[in-house]
Amino acid sequence: MTFALAVTVGALFALGTFLLLRDDLVKVIWGVTLISQAANVYLITLGGVTEGTSNSVPILADHHEPFPVTTDPVVQALVLTAIVISFGMTAFALVLSYRAYQENETMDVTEWDQ
Repeated sequence: MTFALAVTVGALFALGTFLLLRDDLVKVIWGVTLISQAANVYLITLGGVTEGTSNSVPILADHHEPFPVTTDPVVQALVLTAIVISFGMTAFALVLSYRAYQENETMDVTEWDQ
């Protein structure tokens, strides 16, 4: 499972970097979005999700047994906040790209007037 997550994070970073280097503004925005999502997957991977562990809430655990192993809730809250912020920034960047298209009549950044 760890290898699959590492490959997924690597592929997301690679595809995001590839899109970031394109001339089309929408592809650049998608590249930034993919890189931010790759960072979120990376943080969740580091948060302690492992196979074979119980992820139940410690309050509901049996009082005679030790508490089960749980994931770190701080990492989950951080990633949830990052997802919301990246969604807002993506929407804002798409609106800015539409405005740039209205001004320059093209989405190719190499054809814009200096």
